[in-house]
Amino acid sequence: MSQVFLLGNPGTKRTLYLGRAAQQAGLPALLPEGRGGEGALLAVAGLLDWEGWPHCLPQPDGARKFIKIDPPLWHSSSLDELEDLTRGYQHRLALLASMAQADNWEFLNHPDAIRALLDKRGCKETLARAGLPVTECLEGGAGESIVTFRGGTAFDENLASTGRGKRVGYALPSPPLGEGKVERLLEAMEKRHMHQIFMKPLYGSGAAGVAAFRWQPKTGRMALYTCAMETPGGGLANTKKLRCFTKKDEVVSLLGRILQLRCIIERWYAKAEYQGNPYDLRAVVQDGRLDFLLARLSRGPITNLHLNNHPMEASRLNLPEEVWASVSALCQKAMACFSGLRSAGIDILLEKGSRTPRIIEMNAQGDLLYQDIYHENLIYRHQADMIRRWIEEGKCNLEKKGIGFK
Repeated sequence: MSQVFLLGNPGTKRTLYLGRAAQQAGLPALLPEGRGGEGALLAVAGLLDWEGWPHCLPQPDGARKFIKIDPPLWHSSSLDELEDLTRGYQHRLALLASMAQADNWEFLNHPDAIRALLDKRGCKETLARAGLPVTECLEGGAGESIVTFRGGTAFDENLASTGRGKRVGYALPSPPLGEGKVERLLEAMEKRHMHQIFMKPLYGSGAAGVAAFRWQPKTGRMALYTCAMETPGGGLANTKKLRCFTKKDEVVSLLGRILQLRCIIERWYAKAEYQGNPYDLRAVVQDGRLDFLLARLSRGPITNLHLNNHPMEASRLNLPEEVWASVSALCQKAMACFSGLRSAGIDILLEKGSRTPRIIEMNAQGDLLYQDIYHENLIYRHQADMIRRWIEEGKCNLEKKGIGFK
């Protein structure tokens, strides 16, 4: 007996379009009652609803099980809750991994692989150890960032020493929340000659908490681009709207608040441009194949498409064949770094001028692209084909043993 489950959320586009792909692949599909057809889901056995956790999980019975894990839905916009939400998700993934060992489970992406990619720093360290080009971290390589330093120093509005014996031309008001982290951030930036950076929470997606910061030491001018905003109650919220802050007091206050999160800090690279617009690439790699490559063009530093940036078929970039070959090879090598990873979205930048590809980050659940589902639905059709092959493989194995297949 072979069973296929989707652990996800009824009525979402992920569920709907995987269900359509399953039907096209000749797999059984169900429409949950009362959902008006919007909850079409892949179901040789059924949908496992995240809201029914853990009671929805299949009981061990020795049957072959294939499970695809979609991300849970979070309704909070508080960035202060992001790490706790992620920690709870990681706990669930760890439980799934232990249950799989006790029964006959197989995954599109193993829970341990999903957990590995959730941690942006850990993922980047794995890629760097394999010799793959990644965006450089502030503290060098893929190591600890400045915000993980423990202890504090007195804030000095006329800080003179940066470790290079050179006076720095900035004066900042005492941060109410940064506890010296803004000061140490600027020290590290000056020491490394890195005056443009990206900051990201270690966990999260969709530009939640991401900030691009530009600083001119000689003049003290600053610019901070982010979707994060301080709330009246002292919290930090994801507004899903990119804003640029240039007033020093506002920048320092918001920087200090963002640095209260555990962050990874990276060099802000000049990206390749198309008709004057910088862009990066979202690649979806599945089962050893580059299924989709999308260019994300923006006028600002953050390219996430839900921020009204412009998606474009990557073929329209008219890049040389050797660039495509290097991007494809980089994707394949990145996938090979993580056991149990069959599908991933990989964000890649091409450096301006050289077009050298660098991995920004990887997402084990980055398979939903509107530019695909509203066109050919290639990504989910490939997933359905992978599942169909898994079912047929099990059927062949049973037939070889002279056992009937249900």
